[in-house]
Formats: sequence, C-alpha cells, structure tokens
Amino acid sequence: MDADLPQFLSVGDDARAIAVRVRDGSADRPGLLWCGGFLSDMRGTKAVALDAWGAAQGRRVVRFDYSGHGESGGDFEQGTLSRWAEEALAVFDTVCTRPQVVVGSSMGGWIALLLARALAARGPQAQAKLGALVLIAPAPDFTEELMWKAMPEEVRATLMQEGRWVRPSEYGPGMVITRGLIEDGRRNLVLGAPFAVGCPVRILQGVADPDVPWQHALRLVSCLAEDDVVLTLVKDGDHRLSRPEDIERILAAVEEVA
Repeated sequence: MDADLPQFLSVGDDARAIAVRVRDGSADRPGLLWCGGFLSDMRGTKAVALDAWGAAQGRRVVRFDYSGHGESGGDFEQGTLSRWAEEALAVFDTVCTRPQVVVGSSMGGWIALLLARALAARGPQAQAKLGALVLIAPAPDFTEELMWKAMPEEVRATLMQEGRWVRPSEYGPGMVITRGLIEDGRRNLVLGAPFAVGCPVRILQGVADPDVPWQHALRLVSCLAEDDVVLTLVKDGDHRLSRPEDIERILAAVEEVA
C-alpha cells in the first residue's frame, strides 16, 4: 500500500469515514500504529518522523486521523474519547495484522491505554497482539484532571449551559471543548486504580510541559505497577517533544521495544 494515499474505513453506526495511511513492511517484525493527540493529525512532525523511520527500517507503519481531525470525516464537536477509541480499535482490528507497537502522543496516550484495555477484555490471544506502548507526554484522564478541575467556575457554567467553550491555545486556533467530551471522558477514566496492559511501556515526558505536568506521568507509572515501564523525563522538553533531539529519543524508545 502507498503510505502517501489514504484509505478510508467506515466506523460506527453513523459510518464515520476514517482516513488511514499504511506503509507496508516486514511481516516478521512488529508493526507500528500511531495514535495522535487532541486536534492533531497524522501529518504532524512526530507521525511523519515515525513513518520515515519505518520506511528506513522496513517496518509496517499505520497512521490514521480521528473523526473530525485531519482528512477524516465527521464533526469534531461530536467527538468523544469513546468515539475516538472506537476508531483506533477499528483501525487496529482491520489494518494491523501482526503484533503492534502502539505509539500514542498526548491524548493518543489515553487512546492507546483504552485500546490496551479493550484488547485485554477480549482475552489473552487478543492481548498478545499488543507488543508494546510508547507514550509521548501521555494525557490519560485529561478531560477531568487537566481540563474540568482547572476550569474557573464561570467556564464550567458556560460549558454546562451552552454545551461548548472555546479554550485559547498557544499552538493555533482555540480549542473547542464540549460538554459531551467532558461527560464521556468520565466514562473512560483509567487512573483511579492500578491496572495492567500486559506489555512493555515506554513513556517520554517533558518536565517543561505546560499542558501535561510531569507529575501526571508519574501517576500513570504508579498505576502500571505490574508492567515493564520506563519513564524518561526530558528536563527542557515541552508538550510537543518535536525537536530533533526529542524525535531521536522517541525513535530510540520505539526501536528498543520493536
């Protein structure tokens, strides 16, 4: 398959058209699945770098856009963690054919953990298809812990009464936060108690991240007590971790577990 041309999967009762790019590679080694962040897409710096690494290493790389993101169909304001996790699982089931290293950035880290939970619920055979997780500034439970709890009371009131609020962003246009996103997020929380994903986990976290505090990554590590987890703190790293030296660290983590 040509990684420059997307294919489309129909997902959900409303037939959301999910854009997927696949780079073919060796059938003898784990493939890579990219899960992007909130308001990100599969043409971002880290996703493209992962794809280029896969091309150089002869690895199969799968990238996709959540509904309402990038080249996929669907309305962003209808998006929730449940919908986006459903799409990730559909891509995993339909396109990924061998053990996968799932690389999740920011919200994609939460999606990757929900994917791992869904596979574990299916039993050992399904869980074995998950080779490892590489999580970059992972933001599990961010709708509750990093959004709702940080909102002033007047913002919460606006969100509940009007159903949406536009949060200013230093990375571009303001982020639209919806009541549906917040309420659905509460149904998908993962940090309340220890849990196991059943595979190695590598986490890279910037200490200078203004969006996801490094302590949030420590909380995730404490929940993954049964798994092989390595946390790398990048002292001067921001949330994006997209500098050349950050990309090198990410690819080194992928290579270690892939």
